[in-house]
Amino acid sequence: MAACIAFALSQTLVVPALPALAQEFDASQSAVSWVLTGFLLSASIATPIAGKLGDLYGKGRILTAILVLFSIGSVINALAPSIEVLIAGRVLQGVAGGVFPLAFGIIRDTFPPRQIAGGLSIISAVFGIGGGIGLPMSGVIVDNLDLAWLFWISLFSVPAAVAAHRLIPPSPPVERTRVDWLGAALLSGGLAGILLGVSQSGHWGWGSPETLGCIAAGVALIGAFLFAEGRVNQPLIDLEVLRKPSVAATNLTGFLVGLAMFASFLIFPQFAQAPESTGYGFGLSVTAAGLVMMPTALAQLAAGPIAAKLAERIGFRAMLSLGTVLITLSFLINTFAHSHVWELVFAGILIGAGITFAFAASANLIVEAVPQGEVGIATGINTVMRTVGGSFGAAAVTAILTASTIPPTENAYTTAFAFSAVAGVLALIASRLVPRSPRMRLEPVTE
Repeated sequence: MAACIAFALSQTLVVPALPALAQEFDASQSAVSWVLTGFLLSASIATPIAGKLGDLYGKGRILTAILVLFSIGSVINALAPSIEVLIAGRVLQGVAGGVFPLAFGIIRDTFPPRQIAGGLSIISAVFGIGGGIGLPMSGVIVDNLDLAWLFWISLFSVPAAVAAHRLIPPSPPVERTRVDWLGAALLSGGLAGILLGVSQSGHWGWGSPETLGCIAAGVALIGAFLFAEGRVNQPLIDLEVLRKPSVAATNLTGFLVGLAMFASFLIFPQFAQAPESTGYGFGLSVTAAGLVMMPTALAQLAAGPIAAKLAERIGFRAMLSLGTVLITLSFLINTFAHSHVWELVFAGILIGAGITFAFAASANLIVEAVPQGEVGIATGINTVMRTVGGSFGAAAVTAILTASTIPPTENAYTTAFAFSAVAGVLALIASRLVPRSPRMRLEPVTE
């Protein structure tokens, strides 16, 4: 959990600080955006590969290795003399995107069967906590401390790496011992192309040759990946696993939930910081606006332990749908009611609980649906779907808010809230595509 928190915080901690980093390094807005884009690209590439390497060579061993790389990246970032070095450090940090599939696999391998659902639920809650804690923490650092503390704080990954090395037992042996590096390269290139096009669309324009070219190239490489995987003896992932209705529908839901989650990370703080002269904003500081997100994080923490017990009563499929309903309700409330801070806070609590329920259900549905030797790569792809969905959400909301005037009009924010509510409805529909199945019992691993 410490490893996952380190990654989740590093994912969002820099978002409110991008203007301050641009000023610190005398960099353009386009250049400083790569502090986030480079991190997301690296994470999207590393996540499924780390999951697969963990399946083959031991999840504790790979987790230790990527935490060491993440720690080195943190030091590079804290000491960076230029924006180029900072971007390089952030790319290295992004390798830690693999902590989530590795954590899911470690729980699947080592926990007693009755505790697996609870463990997966708690780890899933951490995925969204980065926004709830990272955003206000970033404001405090920007307003009161040296910007290097945005990265020094990530060094609690060092004791996490030591603990992973000493405490996590070896993974159960698997039959296959080869990595499909061609498949890994095609998948990585495809994900990177799509994510690059979407994340840079705000600078390049949605209809620009750069944006369309990157997305088209990414889609083509994903197509090549699917073609190649069906013709090798030891594919990166068995395509039959991805084709399972439970896996495919869960991944689609994860994409849409990630879209809504990252949209909330952008909308809520920006709305709270909008000057009162706009007629709708609250004129809060960066720190105060970040604190508006704190109840979201607390709701996620509270919902984690509840999720496992709730799933015992209603099942993971129903809990996935419940999470999407809470997310939809959150954005619907703010579509029609956003004149008081407490309305944003209340909606944030709903979305926090909804994200935890949805992600906890997703992790459990994937783990139940795939063979033990495929858990790392399957949950890695599910995690990437959330990240790619988040990039689409952030790009779409940014386009909506900047389409008219700067600062955005109240109608622009209302449209952004409504767009996110539609994403929630689509996520609900996708969650109902997960087939009903008898409750599966996860067997314990024997020595």
